[in-house]
Amino acid sequence: MRLGRARSVGLVGLQATLVDVEASVGGGLPRTVIVGLPDAALNEARERCRAALGNSGLGTWPQHLVTINLSPASLPKAGTHFDLAILAAILVASDVVPQLRLDDSVLMGEVGLDGSVRPVRGVLPAVLRAAEAGVGHAIVPWHHVREARLVEGITVHGVGSLQELAALLRGAEVPERLPDADPEPVSLREPDLADVAGQLEARWAIEVAAAGGHHLYLKGPPGVGKTLLAERLPGILPDLGAAEALEVAAIRSLSGLHVGSELPRRPPFASPHHSATVAAVVGGGSAIPQPGAISLAHRGVLFLDEAPEFSARTLEALRTPLESGRIELARVRAVASYPARFQLVLAANPCPCGQSGLRSNACTCTPMAVRRYGERLSGPILDRIDITQTLRPMTQAYLRAARGSAESSAVVAARVASARARQLERLAPLGYRTNAEVPGPVLRQDLPRPGGVALLDQAVTRGLLSARGVDKTMRLAWTIADLAGAAKPRQTDVQLALAMRRGDEIEEVRCG
Repeated sequence: MRLGRARSVGLVGLQATLVDVEASVGGGLPRTVIVGLPDAALNEARERCRAALGNSGLGTWPQHLVTINLSPASLPKAGTHFDLAILAAILVASDVVPQLRLDDSVLMGEVGLDGSVRPVRGVLPAVLRAAEAGVGHAIVPWHHVREARLVEGITVHGVGSLQELAALLRGAEVPERLPDADPEPVSLREPDLADVAGQLEARWAIEVAAAGGHHLYLKGPPGVGKTLLAERLPGILPDLGAAEALEVAAIRSLSGLHVGSELPRRPPFASPHHSATVAAVVGGGSAIPQPGAISLAHRGVLFLDEAPEFSARTLEALRTPLESGRIELARVRAVASYPARFQLVLAANPCPCGQSGLRSNACTCTPMAVRRYGERLSGPILDRIDITQTLRPMTQAYLRAARGSAESSAVVAARVASARARQLERLAPLGYRTNAEVPGPVLRQDLPRPGGVALLDQAVTRGLLSARGVDKTMRLAWTIADLAGAAKPRQTDVQLALAMRRGDEIEEVRCG
């Protein structure tokens, strides 16, 4: 019996585990067996690898019993990226290539029937895990070379066929092929807050949300600027740090989305349609769940336009990730965990026809229809929202007067960056970066006591705030103080935070 060994990476969510791929040839009637909890796609590797080997000119599939073991055997294995490691182990067992080069390498790639090596999902998190484990080399499809080289401390080799793989393992020089460089971005005008005329309260709410990482609920009739404002929120958020950008890129890689040769520094923005399923929004799948929109929006913004039109199950599924910043998807074979620390922005009309409160006799909805529409956003979901802001139509005269006078995103982003810097200086010793992340006990015990706390006690006594609402109001007050450059929240900051939390008019509070 002959034995060959190679290594690949098993992915369960973003959790990556090095997998030893062992191929034993001989000792029985001709057949191929794969053991180690493979899924259907991995079981089909037998036929793909057999045809690829025969068509690549490197010999034929062994006419003996071939046993392929994926270790650790208790870890569920899914995906087609194990093909390359399986073939490498078979080539070693068939004495086509030496074992030496494989002892310090991981391999990922799907093979075609002609022996070509094709792209796969999850190359970036897999190479990250290999580098952390001290592996020296990664062999990936040439399409992913730029992506894999975002990881430092590991040498990346790209191959396009089994012939190139065999040559590389024999120590020969393989001509390097790189995917096309990312095209220069088309110089389109970025969404800018200067496009939003009027709506001063809503602009202020967007700024506070960006400064502290708070969730936001925008209400108002059609055409008042809810979507316009939400789309401009990412433009005033600070750039991602190196670790954050790598995390965002790893999620994109696992989802099969393009990852360029540079880490994405701008916060992501996801806006699923209201017909999206629960699996599309929070993630899902039959064997090993894949990330959904909330994970693709990690470190960025998740915008749910026409929020009441989303299914109740989809909205309620957001409860846990809104609090924990993670989503755990349990299946029979595996539990996949994905990061989901996003800013949620909800947008909704006041009623099904959208005309409620505009003018007399404009709304055609019955009172019961308006009530049912409002109840589609449950109390537990709304209790997790930090800021509620109502937008109203602007008159033509006001819009003409305000044209060209609105602040740009760059001006607002500078204030947001200053507020974030103050938060980081205060919270970094406690292990947090933004006010929205700070737990209630830390707010009450480890930070200075704000002024005006009696206002919150009164709101709780009158049933206007829950215990969670008190903490969220305190976080808002800290953000407002950071924007003002104050050392700690004052009574006016707490008063303004309470109004923003409850959705009251805030212009009078700010002016007062």
